[in-house]
Amino acid sequence: MPIPGVEQPNLLPIGDTLRLRRFADQYAFAFDWYQDPETVWLVDGVKTPYTWEKLGRMYHYLDKQGELYFIEVLEEGVFRPIGDVCFWKDDLPIVIGDPSCRGKGIGRKVIAALIQRGRDLGYDTLRVSEIYEYNGASRKCFESMGFRACEKTEDGSRYVLMLNKPSRCDGT
Repeated sequence: MPIPGVEQPNLLPIGDTLRLRRFADQYAFAFDWYQDPETVWLVDGVKTPYTWEKLGRMYHYLDKQGELYFIEVLEEGVFRPIGDVCFWKDDLPIVIGDPSCRGKGIGRKVIAALIQRGRDLGYDTLRVSEIYEYNGASRKCFESMGFRACEKTEDGSRYVLMLNKPSRCDGT
């Protein structure tokens, strides 16, 4: 139970053709995503591909922090994983690992579903620990969902969304 006292659902449907599937320690299909220098650059600010060990460490770390899901799209009657997202109050890292699925509004739909999950859990705020300055698509996605930059970091900004009032970093 990554979020104390909260049962993580196995599936979170997002319309008829998009869903989030709970992490179940099967992630070999995701290895190719983290071999792509552009994806790794957007995620980590470096272009060094992940090793199997690093990928496993990342997923196991995220699984302990919050609700870790694979983003899946329905194609030809079968749901196919195309990215990952981890939901917890203090961060919301999302990766659309399949480059052919970027720029199609999938990220916004996923973020909208997780904002609703935060509201359902009674959260007042959601945060993103950092979005790199050069990751314009991610900044635009989160800003379109109401997140606001609230603090500069070395390479970008932290973002916050106040679920019940105007957005400020300190939660007031």
